Amino acid sequence: MKRTNVILLIVIAVLLLVPLLLPVADHLDEPFSGADGQAEAAIVETHPDYQPWFESFWEPPSGEIESLLFSLQAALGAGLLGYYFGLRRGQAEGRAQESPRVDQ
Repeated sequence: MKRTNVILLIVIAVLLLVPLLLPVADHLDEPFSGADGQAEAAIVETHPDYQPWFESFWEPPSGEIESLLFSLQAALGAGLLGYYFGLRRGQAEGRAQESPRVDQ
């Protein structure tokens, strides 16, 4: 293996392990709660009389369904991005094959 690949693998391993080892979320009641919930808790803590502008029109029945919907949204977005970039690359390769090469 090339030295560059080994260095990249070490960097990836460090990036994966450091968040697991750091006690960043020890002060939280729910360490894996979302940013929305943490923001709401911070706002209520600093401004107890705060009233939200609106409420969700549908609340998922459980956290698992909420995670499922979030995962489906992420997968759909990744699929659309992959399709777009693949399409653009195919179009660029097609144009490159159509244009005549001038050999000198």
